[in-house]
Amino acid sequence: MRMRPTLSWTPAEDLPPGTTDLEPVVEALRAGGVLVLSGAGISTESGIPDYRGEGGSLTRHTPMTYQDFVADAGARRRYWARSHLGWRVFGRARPNAGHRAVAAFGRHGLLAGVITQNVDGLHQAAGSGDVVELHGSLDRVVCLSCGAFVPRRELARRLEEANPGFAPVAAGINPDGDADLTDDQVGDFRVVPCEVCGGVLKPDVVFFGENVPPERVERCRALVREAASLLVLGSSLTVMSGLRFVRQAAGEGKPVLIVNRDPTRGDRHARARVALPLGSALGSVAHRLGVPLDGGPATG
Repeated sequence: MRMRPTLSWTPAEDLPPGTTDLEPVVEALRAGGVLVLSGAGISTESGIPDYRGEGGSLTRHTPMTYQDFVADAGARRRYWARSHLGWRVFGRARPNAGHRAVAAFGRHGLLAGVITQNVDGLHQAAGSGDVVELHGSLDRVVCLSCGAFVPRRELARRLEEANPGFAPVAAGINPDGDADLTDDQVGDFRVVPCEVCGGVLKPDVVFFGENVPPERVERCRALVREAASLLVLGSSLTVMSGLRFVRQAAGEGKPVLIVNRDPTRGDRHARARVALPLGSALGSVAHRLGVPLDGGPATG
């Protein structure tokens, strides 16, 4: 089954409306045992765009599919040229108030865990521990032949050496770290092979059209079973890889709360969707709970 299909979704007219009332989120966190499921929307305030929100990059960008990457050397060259440029932007991104709030909730024992659909590592950079990266991480690279893993920074160094002076200006950067470049800008960009076996290197992320590893899915399902409630942050839930956990939680009778400015595919399963910007919304929740975002002691 294709876990990350490239698809569009149009909100149904009968979806429940959004609210600006944060009290359901405050009460869920106060009770504890909240499982967070985050999407690209939590990272937009760090300068990483969303796919489907306002100005989302799916309006101008089709993500690389696993099938194209594996089958076509030209597609791999285009991907690595664009990703090499995008990695420089990702490397400069820093956690925002939303990431810091999630980390603070975890420090104060309010969370059952964090699942993220993002590949940017910003939850961990903010201090969240034991984050399940549903779609992997751009910080790692894997060889498709021998399975060897290498840090992305090491591959970046090798690509810099193989492509001196490569510095085109991208039209935009996408949530998967893929920059928008024309074929002329890609030019004759040189891709480097695995240093262990000479095989094809791929970022350790789940491409569209690729399966999420089943053991990772089961780990997430177990977290849902153990949680008291599910809090979705900044995800349109358009693809099944995240939506299935919303459906699972709702099917188990657990409250589902969503903070996302736009309607989502999971709204009909949620007790409420809070239509507010994530950083300010979660900062307000933290204040009302007496949870500081700087790592200090709780005040309430």
